[in-house]
Amino acid sequence: MANEMKGCKELISEVIEKDLCCLCGACAGSCPYLTSYKGRIVQMDNCTLSDGQCYQYCPRTPVDMDAASLHVFGVPYSEDEMGTFKDVFMARARDSVIKGKAQYGGTVTTLLSVAMEEGLIDSAILTRTADDKIPRPFVARNVSEVLQAAGSNYMACSVLEAYNRLPEDNSDKLAIVGVPCQVLAAVKMKMEPPRHRCSTDNIAFVIGLFCTWALSPPGFHDFLKTSLNLPSVIKFDIPPPPANRFDVYTPSGQVSLSLDQVREYIMPTCAYCLDMTAEFADVSVGSVEGVEGWNTLIVRTDEGARLVEKAKAKGVLEIDALPADKLAHLKEASLIKKKRALKKIINTTGDDKNLLYAGLSPSLSEKLLS
Repeated sequence: MANEMKGCKELISEVIEKDLCCLCGACAGSCPYLTSYKGRIVQMDNCTLSDGQCYQYCPRTPVDMDAASLHVFGVPYSEDEMGTFKDVFMARARDSVIKGKAQYGGTVTTLLSVAMEEGLIDSAILTRTADDKIPRPFVARNVSEVLQAAGSNYMACSVLEAYNRLPEDNSDKLAIVGVPCQVLAAVKMKMEPPRHRCSTDNIAFVIGLFCTWALSPPGFHDFLKTSLNLPSVIKFDIPPPPANRFDVYTPSGQVSLSLDQVREYIMPTCAYCLDMTAEFADVSVGSVEGVEGWNTLIVRTDEGARLVEKAKAKGVLEIDALPADKLAHLKEASLIKKKRALKKIINTTGDDKNLLYAGLSPSLSEKLLS
């Protein structure tokens, strides 16, 4: 593999120092040299290992997309705008408690709850927003803790750091919920299992979240503090276009910020991301633009399909057809993100280009540039 002789030194020089880190957490939590601190990956001491898995698992280092797809789906990387999938629906929770806490339809919380109740998983690696509204990774071990992760924050979070901190002898069946870069990192870990860490064979499900971009925790958190009492904030939301605003819900009412202001805090690495719908997950979940209270649910693997069927059979997940115009719009948005990212990659010179361009087939590149 192209990554075999590279380690922490190259991760620092090729990714972190070039503002390509997406804070997925794959390099932190088990390494004595790297950790997350105030929304950044920082180096605690010099590491001279030339075969460190930190570089190998980073979603911004080279990856053979066909190999990754074959590992997950058994077929080469799809050239469809949304990646490989079996079906796509609209879905929402039937449980009123879940719907009350959910960002949109509560589909992710419902699927995790079913997986726990049916014994398909013992715990789930999720993101929980603290009182200061900074998202942090944690391991949910029951349905009540799963509910604590409901809702969206929009800031980046080192989710996989929580996985890396699990004891090596941990035997829990796990679910991981993450955005596309975190999902890709998890797949890279499963392709080349980590040494002296919890086995990736324990990962039963990966649930992906749609993502256009994530916000840098340090800068955006400081920005919010200037105008809001963060502990009182109930939730954040970004309404569909043409709203162009970032809504903050508080006990005293709704506060709306210009989305143009918010975009100033988008992490630079997001401009290079080709994936909007978490293409390597078992199921992927996002909002349905223009349909309030529903999620788009993309079923990608047999495992994901079985989980969805269990939720339907238990009567806790409502499923409906996704209107053709909504599916077309989702595919268009996904394709636009791929094209925009590829153009950004091509316009980048030197080592950055070699690093980020790896893994894209000539035919897919030609399709995206056409």
